[in-house]
Amino acid sequence: MERPSAIEAHGLAKSYGDVRVLRGIDLAIAPGTVFALLGPNGAGKTTTVRILATLLAADAGEARIAGRDIVAERSAVRRTISLTGQYAALDQELTGAENLRMMARLAGLSRAAARTRADELLARFRLTDAGHRRVGTYSGGMRRRLDLAASLVGEPAVVFLDEPTTGLDPRSRQEVWELVAGLADSGVTVLLTTQYLEEADRLADRIALMDGGLIVAEGTAAELKRRVADERLDLTLAGPEAYGTAERLLGDLVVRRDPDGLRLGVSTSGRADHVRELLDAVDPERRLVTRFAVHGTTLDDVFMALTGSPHHDVREEPAHV
Repeated sequence: MERPSAIEAHGLAKSYGDVRVLRGIDLAIAPGTVFALLGPNGAGKTTTVRILATLLAADAGEARIAGRDIVAERSAVRRTISLTGQYAALDQELTGAENLRMMARLAGLSRAAARTRADELLARFRLTDAGHRRVGTYSGGMRRRLDLAASLVGEPAVVFLDEPTTGLDPRSRQEVWELVAGLADSGVTVLLTTQYLEEADRLADRIALMDGGLIVAEGTAAELKRRVADERLDLTLAGPEAYGTAERLLGDLVVRRDPDGLRLGVSTSGRADHVRELLDAVDPERRLVTRFAVHGTTLDDVFMALTGSPHHDVREEPAHV
């Protein structure tokens, strides 16, 4: 028997003044998975998370978290979830252990239970040796790990992560990715918003691409890539006039545009005969294209091909939770 969704939403709508930020969002996220929301600024990602986390009321629609209605059972939902914003919400003057014990006490644990829970989380997030140090002395990666640890004090079934690796160096980002993957392995459902497409590619079991307050595509990373193209043929053009001519001739086959670099990315099967056919079609006299290369399709290609709606105003939606 199929398990019920950990997060389920139908027809979520929200407007700020005359701007419709959400235009009817439907979601069904399986338990113990990582689900990523991608989209340009103003697409509606943060508003969606704020509604699901009971911080904002929708104008229309309904949603359930772990089977509980986010409006009628708001308090129960809040006991089931954890929300970690873009920036670490920690007391810089307290030690790592003190921060976790404080959060545990606020969650209703006894002093002894709070100490035990803090020690467990410090060990799980590889912070035991730093637990006695003030958080103000932590690196960015350590703070983010502690912030994630704090979000698990109450053992939530669902964790919302709003751009969890913003500002981190590559090594720290890799550490956070491992921790997020570990959350899902332990049965926690993770709803992730991110601007790093590689992050979604690495972590997410499923991805929803938002634009203009709508979900314009959903699926696994592989499914979304196949929707745009099997492969991408990158063309470098001889000049602005050649770029314009090639762009016009290729039309809907173009999945990536870089006018400053005089480069166009074109959908292709990757087969040699198809690549030759494209080159002959766009540059039969061998004067427009100076070089070409074939690459596998990336989520960047998906993002560029499927977003760009003019129906949203990036000024109207908060930048982060």
